Amino acid sequence: MSNAIGEILEHTRTLAVVGLSSKRRRPSYGVTAYMQSHGYRIIPVNPNEQSALGEKVYASLAEVPEPIDIVVIFRRPEHVPEVVEAAIQKGVKVVWMQEGVVHEQAAERARAAGLTVVMDRCILKEHAKRFVTEGI
Repeated sequence: MSNAIGEILEHTRTLAVVGLSSKRRRPSYGVTAYMQSHGYRIIPVNPNEQSALGEKVYASLAEVPEPIDIVVIFRRPEHVPEVVEAAIQKGVKVVWMQEGVVHEQAAERARAAGLTVVMDRCILKEHAKRFVTEGI
């Protein structure tokens, strides 16, 4: 999976971040700000926000009007199945569950639908160890 993660990060540019908060102290904010600063297009998805990191926030994946490469999930595990179903409907290639987010059944559903799944890994840490030469 390690090599696959490098390929994913190198060849994708658009991240829909489900559960992105506009609160700077939240992990979703810091991780997403980092990815945005490294050239990734960020599409925030959170029904409780209006804007985050200078981007319009969509209430759901279904509302996002453009193609998405990766759905990054910052939600509790019990919410993952509905996010995975929306990602499948949207034609997304990769579902990325952040550290601490594990849902085996949803991962299997995504794989069965042809999606690549990364689970319980931080996208910032994975990017930094492959593409950043100085410290974070």
